[in-house]
Order: sequence, then structure tokens, then C-alpha cells
Amino acid sequence: MFFPFSKKTTIRKNAYIFIISLIVFFPAIAICAELPSFLIPPKEFSAFDTPNDSGETVSLTWSASPSDSANVYYAIYVDKEKNGSFEKEALRIESNTSYRKSAPEIYGYKEDNGDYHYVQINPQKVFNGETMEKNQRFYFKLAMISGEEKVFSDSIVSARPRGNWLDRKKTNNFAIMIVFSVIVIYFILHARRNPDMFLRKIGGLEAVDEALGRATEMGKPVLFVHGLTPMGTISTIAATNILGRIARKIADYDAILKVVNSDPIVMSVSQEVVKESYLEAGRPDAYNQDNVFLVAAEQFPYVAAVSGIMTRERPAANFFMGYFYAEALLLAETGASTGAIQIAGTDAYTQLPFFITTCDYTLIGEELYAASAYLSREPMLMGTLRAQDVGKGLLIIILLLGTFMASFGLRFITHLFEAF
Repeated sequence: MFFPFSKKTTIRKNAYIFIISLIVFFPAIAICAELPSFLIPPKEFSAFDTPNDSGETVSLTWSASPSDSANVYYAIYVDKEKNGSFEKEALRIESNTSYRKSAPEIYGYKEDNGDYHYVQINPQKVFNGETMEKNQRFYFKLAMISGEEKVFSDSIVSARPRGNWLDRKKTNNFAIMIVFSVIVIYFILHARRNPDMFLRKIGGLEAVDEALGRATEMGKPVLFVHGLTPMGTISTIAATNILGRIARKIADYDAILKVVNSDPIVMSVSQEVVKESYLEAGRPDAYNQDNVFLVAAEQFPYVAAVSGIMTRERPAANFFMGYFYAEALLLAETGASTGAIQIAGTDAYTQLPFFITTCDYTLIGEELYAASAYLSREPMLMGTLRAQDVGKGLLIIILLLGTFMASFGLRFITHLFEAF
């Protein structure tokens, strides 16, 4: 006998079926979604010798696959024969890593670099200890792996690693060097033809003649204070060059120069520099070796001794040149209290605020290195200094232009200065 279901019974039955589907089928669908239903190997696969290296590696690149995901891996197998067994696995990476955009020195900055994978392999390490022919060619196969599933690409590619004579990644550095060298040579030749070539004004150096003239008129000595660093540091070398120029002017003015040192080597070099300056001025008899002397080898005994000299002899001009530490403020404050004209120069950026506050003029950073060229007016030094200024001006223009263009998404100027 047939009893049809009522409408309420049918709705209840459909609800039961829907709930059972949620419980049974949806988890199964979620689990299957985590695993690729099948692996699609890349369509493009190629190998070539890695450029700009010493001949150890081979580069491999292939197109991204639709199956790329965190659970899928690429494995590269290598062999010395095209028909070999390809049992040696040279590399294994996750399928969503290692793209061409990580090698802009080879592929540039193209937008499609994110659609291709790129790796480098050293086959010598894979076949470590095995006998190989000279200029051995290696063969590669690409496989996609997910769990127990492995699918090989259809193509077998090959490459032979070779050393390169030139590293083309450094082409931009080479071009910049050539341009700057041409600028330097041009201004050196220009300085030889025009001894009065214009150099940018440096306030501290403009005041040297004023300070030395004041010391001459007052009949008081000029005190030159070296920093605490040894002779091998750049700042001490620059300070010694400045000392030579100042000593030459003092010899012409017939003033008294006293040079205090904390290092015996620096003292010896300073004595020779001052002596040579007096010889150039034609007044070797005015040179007094005792005026270039060693004060103390330790920091604060040195400060105490120099401060005592300033207080007793009250020099008319003090020059602080070189690299200074905590003694900078102590020396400069003592000199300021005696009423001397003070000119400081240092590349110790931690001490610059103290010199700027207590001295009349301060050579900041690179101005310390430019001082010898500024004072000597030698064509070689003048040309180099002028070329540096022009180079800085060009860099500032390029920086502003590159910033402006990068604001509109044009970054090729930025790439020109990248170091790979």
C-alpha cells in the first residue's frame, strides 16, 4: 500500500541530506583543494653559462607553472651524458621562489621577470671527486614534485661553464670612473694654464693670513696643535700638509711657530715639514727645531701640557688640525679664554659641534683635505679639488632629477648607479 510523504516530511528529509553533505563532503573537498589535482611542467626550460663569473656555475631558467604553490617543489637533475640516468639531484627549491627579478644584472628590470624562475648551479660540486673532461658539458632535467608525485619536463638542456674576462656587472662603476677621471684631467690642465683658477671660498682658510698677520703685529707665537692619531691616518697627513703651508707663510712674516705633538713619528715628520718650508722661503736660519716638540703621549697629560702653554705664552693664533677626541673642547675653551684667533679642522664629526662653538673658523670634514690645495695653489691639487666640486654638483643634479623621475615611476636613472 502506498503512502505518499507529506510536505513537512519532504522538507525534513532534504534538511537531513544537506547536513550530511556538509559533514561528509565539504571536508573532503577542502582536503583535495590543498593538493594539486595534477602537475603541469613548465613549457620553457633553458640553460646557459653564467655571465660575469670565473667559470664555475651554470644558469637555469624556466617559465612559471600554473601548478606553482607552497606544496610543490622544483628539482633539477644533472648528468654528464645526454642519455644518462640523471640520478644526481643538483638542486631543489619551492615552486614559488627564485625568480629572474632576483638577478637584475642579467635580466634587467623587465616586468615579466616575475613569471620566470632562475637559479645558478655549480656542477663541479655535484660531481665532486669524479673525473671530468676539460670544458665538460653538463645536461639538466627539470622535475616538479608534490608528495609522491613527480613529473619531468620534456626537454633536456645543456650548458658548459666558462670563465669570463670581464665582469660586466661593474660597467656602471667603470663608466663613472672614466667620466670622473676625464673631469680631473681637464681641470688639472686648466689649472696649469690658469694659476688663478677660481676655487670655492672656504672661510677658515681665508682667515689664515689674517691670523698670521695678527700674530706678527703682536709679536706673539702661533700655536699648531696636532690631533692624537698617528701618522698613518688621513686626517694627520692632511694636517701635516696644512702645517707646511702655514710654516711657509710664517717664515715670510718672520713670526714664531710652535708645533705640539703627542706622537714621536708625527713630531719627526712635522720637524722635517717645517724645516723644508723655511728652506723654501729662503730663511733656513730662522728655523728652530726646539719649537716642534713632543708634549705627552697620553691624552689628558697632553691636554694639560698644551693648555699650560696657551695660558703662559698666550699665542695670538691657535690652529687645531687633525682628529680629536674628548680633548677638543678642553683645548678650544682654553684657547678662547686667552683671546687667540682659533681655526680648527677635523673629520671627527663627534667633535665638530665643540669646535664650531669655541673657534672662530672651522674646517668641516673634507675641507680639511682641501686646505692644502687651497693654500698651496699647486695646479695638480687645484685641478683635483675643482674636479671634486664639479663631480659633487653633477651628483646633486642627478639626485634631484632621479628623485623627480622616480616620483612618476621612471627609475632607470636609479638603476644606473646600482652596484651588483
